[in-house]
Amino acid sequence: MKRSRVSSLGSRPGMSRRAVLAAGLAAGSGLALPAIAASPLVLKISHQFPAYTDFRDVLARKFASEVEKETNGALKFQIYPGASLFKPYQQFDAMANGALDMSVYPLAYSGGKLPETNLTLMPALIENYQQAYGWEDAPIGKWLVSYLQDHGVMLITPIWQAGGVASRDKPILVPADLKGLKTRGAGKMIELMLQAAGGSISTFPSTETYNAMRSGVVDALWTSSASLMSFRLQEVAKDVTTARKWTFWYMFEPFLMAKDTYNKLTPAQQQIVAKVGHSLQSYALSACKSDDAKVAVVFGKAGDHVYDMDKQQFEEWKKLAEQSAWKDFAAQVKDGQKLLDMAQAVA
Repeated sequence: MKRSRVSSLGSRPGMSRRAVLAAGLAAGSGLALPAIAASPLVLKISHQFPAYTDFRDVLARKFASEVEKETNGALKFQIYPGASLFKPYQQFDAMANGALDMSVYPLAYSGGKLPETNLTLMPALIENYQQAYGWEDAPIGKWLVSYLQDHGVMLITPIWQAGGVASRDKPILVPADLKGLKTRGAGKMIELMLQAAGGSISTFPSTETYNAMRSGVVDALWTSSASLMSFRLQEVAKDVTTARKWTFWYMFEPFLMAKDTYNKLTPAQQQIVAKVGHSLQSYALSACKSDDAKVAVVFGKAGDHVYDMDKQQFEEWKKLAEQSAWKDFAAQVKDGQKLLDMAQAVA
């Protein structure tokens, strides 16, 4: 039996008879078939912060929107706020292992496995935002970028945040105020200093701060200005010491991308990601400064007592930090003293 022309083309599953005929006519006439548009690459962004109300979530959404626009939809994003995809401490490893594409991540959360990252929440090492962002062009900043790449992630947007302390029973302004209290510092180096001040330590992510303070697991806790408000600590605290003047608490919470993901992008897409990421640095800085001031308003409206640390009080904490956290980091971490010296060299 003579085969029909259609069957000789070898129809593929899912193709209609009309599509097969059209393909045959195109092949017979030498016409090129229309190109099939490539599917967009969908990247997942995970973080622990509340959606829309916290600037870190807003930053991720701004990034996603701008990159999608500039790549003409070739890159798209799914955003998982509130630790809805990965738990807070899991996100770095998820990026390093290729299970997650991006995260706004408190880097000192990885201090257990990567002790060098404890430098990014070292008490009293940084005194203001200008010094913090001065890392970017200094040897310490270049070391940090290389260190992150060696551990499977790319730095997209540097974000430094100041933080303060919320407390249940009395204000915390100097080390002596902490004696006998249960506290949370958010990182090993902060905790070493708080222990040296006479406090006992509980360790948990920002997502658990509200319940910890409400239930009395802690009497006082340090966290970023954004988290003081995003996790509604004004409802369970009676006192707050803000970061709007002086604070020993500056934390690096950068926007990161898995190195495997970055390497999948075209050179043009990599340029867009880098450009958009860098452009959001000014937004992050402005948002942090705004939050430092807003804490006083939010806690004040809730009926809490609002305090500010002065330079003399800061110097008390710095002296204690040098004797405890700084000393431990220099002794226990490979090249620890060298890293401290590089950080201190940033004026």
